Amino acid sequence: MKKLLALVCSAMMFASCGAQKEKALVVYYSQSNTTKTVAQEIQKQLGCDIAEIECVEPFNGDFNAVVSRWQEDQKAGKLPELKPLAKNISDYDVIFLGYPIWGGVYASPISSFLKTADFNGKKLVPFCTFGSGGLNTSVDELKKNVKNATILEGYGIRQARIANVSSEVNQFLIKGGFKQGTLEQLPDFSAQKECTDQEKEIFTEATSGYQFPLGEATSVAQRKINGGTEYLFNVEGQNGAKSQIYVIAKDGAKPEFTQVVR
Repeated sequence: MKKLLALVCSAMMFASCGAQKEKALVVYYSQSNTTKTVAQEIQKQLGCDIAEIECVEPFNGDFNAVVSRWQEDQKAGKLPELKPLAKNISDYDVIFLGYPIWGGVYASPISSFLKTADFNGKKLVPFCTFGSGGLNTSVDELKKNVKNATILEGYGIRQARIANVSSEVNQFLIKGGFKQGTLEQLPDFSAQKECTDQEKEIFTEATSGYQFPLGEATSVAQRKINGGTEYLFNVEGQNGAKSQIYVIAKDGAKPEFTQVVR
């Protein structure tokens, strides 16, 4: 009996030693410090390492200046040159990769980074910031260009909603199994139906402050969330372009859209 207990204890000790925690690194590019805010929040909540992707020639200036240089680089088939990363990717199991959305996909410094980084056997977790949307399109692009890594579900947040980053990152990390905690359980959306006048008003109020036209809501689904309602609008834009826009209407607060999925 004593010999059997010793064998069981030995097996348990071996299993415990073998179950090592995955080592994570947050890597990010941030032109306006918004993505940096998200990166630092992930690093803070996980207590992991962090490294910034930096250009030899930074993208400086206002929005128009950045867009102008980016467009010129695209026409010339040019990618920005990067400074060496402060951390070695090979030392980590999980890479949280952060970026702003430019032109519907990840910013061009990320394209430069992907050409040199070796993600073989890694878990890659995308996160991004945007004016309207781009998480889905940027993740699709990552899957095309990074073949040797497991790309997990990503997280995105509008720049206008960056004040919500702490609570949203917390839920994202719990859902992904990267930290322990209580996950908010959300019901499924209802079936899509024609918008009422009140729902159209909610959509207009949520999107009217955005600098570009987002289209007209044609139908909507909804679900109850903590302190309010979340809406999923089907939208038709210029030239018949279709998208989906998520809107949160908290009790007593102005409705706001959280992302556009094109």
